[in-house]
Amino acid sequence: MLLAPPPARRKPSLTPMIDVVFLLLVFFMLAARFGQDVEIDLPLAAASDQPYEGPPRLVDIHPGGLRLNGIETDMAALLPELGTMMLSHSDAIVLRPRDKADLQRVVEVIETLSNAGYQTLVLVE
Repeated sequence: MLLAPPPARRKPSLTPMIDVVFLLLVFFMLAARFGQDVEIDLPLAAASDQPYEGPPRLVDIHPGGLRLNGIETDMAALLPELGTMMLSHSDAIVLRPRDKADLQRVVEVIETLSNAGYQTLVLVE
């Protein structure tokens, strides 16, 4: 009685593993590309020879409203209130988004202040 020869061993295919390696390579290349820091040249307060003078001007931007120095206000009242605190239109106003305020809301506030003539707007985290 003759026995059939054992079947030849198949070598495993490396194609799926190579595909996965290339996908990971592309993923990490894109992730590294988008993770680059953006450099913005902002004037530093410490670089100035004059110390800061005047009342604080901190505008917290919330999804449903604004706070000027911790006091709830709306956009119509913000401009007159800021006018009483400013020595000139080049004084700094610090804008701080809070409670996951969306980007569109922040841009609206910046545009309103820019259109009113305020020149130095500082956006912080």
